Amino acid sequence: MRRGISVAAVVGVLALTATACGGDGGGSGNDGAKAASDPGSVSGTVTWWDTSDATNEAPAFKKLVSAFEQKYPKIKVEYVNVPFDQAQQKFKTAAATGKGAPDVLRSDVGWTPGFAQLGYLKDLTGTPALDKPEDFLEGPLKNAAYQGKTYGVPQVTDTLGLLYNKELFRKAGIDKPPATWQEVKDAAAKIKDKTGAEGIGLSPDSYYSLPFLYGENSDMVDVAKKKITISDAASRKGIETAVDLVKSGAAPKPSGTDGYNALKTDFKNGKLSMLIDGPWATKEIFGGDAYKAKDNLGIAAIPAGSTGTAGAPVGGHNLVVYAGSKNFDASYLFTRFMTEAAQQEQASTSVGVLPTRKSAYTKAVLADPVRSAYYQALSKAHARPAIPQGGDLFTDWLKHYTQILTLKEEPKEGLDATAKAWQSALLKDYGIEE
Repeated sequence: MRRGISVAAVVGVLALTATACGGDGGGSGNDGAKAASDPGSVSGTVTWWDTSDATNEAPAFKKLVSAFEQKYPKIKVEYVNVPFDQAQQKFKTAAATGKGAPDVLRSDVGWTPGFAQLGYLKDLTGTPALDKPEDFLEGPLKNAAYQGKTYGVPQVTDTLGLLYNKELFRKAGIDKPPATWQEVKDAAAKIKDKTGAEGIGLSPDSYYSLPFLYGENSDMVDVAKKKITISDAASRKGIETAVDLVKSGAAPKPSGTDGYNALKTDFKNGKLSMLIDGPWATKEIFGGDAYKAKDNLGIAAIPAGSTGTAGAPVGGHNLVVYAGSKNFDASYLFTRFMTEAAQQEQASTSVGVLPTRKSAYTKAVLADPVRSAYYQALSKAHARPAIPQGGDLFTDWLKHYTQILTLKEEPKEGLDATAKAWQSALLKDYGIEE
């Protein structure tokens, strides 16, 4: 499914390059001259694939689409919500064949370098799409670049934190959130004894494994040394820490099919006292019985591992423009509008997502304790490896991490299998760190 670039993909790249550098397919210049000089005259249709959560986030972005169409009445936006877990491969397939790809995609930051390497994205450096680049936070802007060019415009950013139920903590006699995984384990036992609620929810999604790696000063790969580190001793210790939380009962064994959503439901209804999650989850959580009083939700930094180090990944999404688009001017205007400070502020106050622009962190945004807490957490978050294969690494790891966390596979076995799979298909020029 993801074993390198097929012949069809190579042909698709060549076709896309010809399309992007050739005719404009309908009167829209490739350099965005019309969008820059006379935006009101730009017309046509922009297809946007939005990969945000269809229930909790998409409605807010649809409102912004309507506002864009009011500002630019000659441009029609065809809005399509594409499930996040399907979007990466769906876009690759459409771009490789030259059939059905959107003009603009909401791309995970981990996908952007890979799409750029394949030739599927338009370089946005110097175009009207990338307005006031100096206003973007440094981390998100780096996550939009590949080999010195900017292929995306940061729309939202995020990181992970430790969410906890303050009432359950009070009932258990715990006066502060745990700062280490051992303290998480101790707190879970007290809460279970005093309240009957479960301890910490650990999502089986492989993205949520990263804090356990960072806690041991490790990562999935070491780009500078060209080494796969997912299976080294430090990474294994981190994953064994997560497994110990499950085996000890501090974390309920997650479901392998819909583990993340099941844990979130239990947390918002007060059956689970702690959860590792990001700002995107808070709107749904506040809809639960346990958080009718919003101040019952506590947000703390990710607990530290045995090294004393703690951290979570920098995540988020960029808006990227397809290299084979037939309407670059309209695509640039749409991308710019959706990433302007005013729209970022509106999305943030509506659904809790974090802005990528410095100027979007207004008093209204930072007045909310949730957004303020995650904004502070961003200063200590870890950047993800800026390699084209970054988004694909989670595929093999997801299969094994789910098996490991549900106690169906030993950590060493799953980690070794993941490293070998990466080396054989994605990172052939990388060694495996022992």
